[in-house]
Amino acid sequence: MAQVFEVITPEDKPIWLCLRQEASDTLAAEPGLASMLHSTILSHDDLASALSYHMARKAGDDTLRGMTLREIAQKAYAADASLVEAAEADLQAIYERDPAAKGYLQAFMFFKGFLALQIHRVGHRLWQEGRYTMAHYLQSRVSELFQIDIHPAAKIGKGIFIDHGTGVVIGETAVVDDEVSMLHGVTLGGTGADRGDRHPKIGKGVLLGAGAKVLGNITIGDYAKIASGSVVLKPVPAHCTAAGVPARLVNCKTCEDPARKMDHTLADVDYDYVI
Repeated sequence: MAQVFEVITPEDKPIWLCLRQEASDTLAAEPGLASMLHSTILSHDDLASALSYHMARKAGDDTLRGMTLREIAQKAYAADASLVEAAEADLQAIYERDPAAKGYLQAFMFFKGFLALQIHRVGHRLWQEGRYTMAHYLQSRVSELFQIDIHPAAKIGKGIFIDHGTGVVIGETAVVDDEVSMLHGVTLGGTGADRGDRHPKIGKGVLLGAGAKVLGNITIGDYAKIASGSVVLKPVPAHCTAAGVPARLVNCKTCEDPARKMDHTLADVDYDYVI
């Protein structure tokens, strides 16, 4: 019989304590995972320590040993507490928006979108410090492991949900604001070989559907929705929906908070039905 976990929201208990409780409950149900659960979560005192170990366990290789990667991550967390705060917000976003997420443990351990984003956050800090080669190494390693390619210079807010993740590409000068949700195959890319500011700026609370391509230095306004498979080459106003190839505006105003609702449908009035 499958075990049902009672997930306590952060309003009642910090996410780290929730994560430990879920790990303890899982340990009782799945003793075969004891070693993994202890080494990754239960032997640590806080989320930063667990995250740094988890990164090292997944991304370390013969070139960059796991303990070296863990030390890099630990130093980043010690220097900038906002990285851990962002990770907490990302975990909460997954739990709130993904009906497949049974709790925080599943997302922390197994959702590659979450882990790829946390490694990017460390790589972005390295980039800001001028450690470009190490930042690029982490980018390359994440791309190899998870098929998610985020340039270390890209600026990404907190409360981000990358669902499934495979095929996501985010370019060097892209900016993604807080509370954005995106699915697999999303590209935030350029439109040519020109250097400089050439990638999209994604507003707060935007929903980017599966396979959406947003290209060029354009702005997608707050709480807009980009329909799956669309190619967006022009700015999209706040609270509007864009769909098609090339994309056109099909609904203004869209729902209040599309990234949280995760509603990828379009209003019936926008369809041209043929029976």
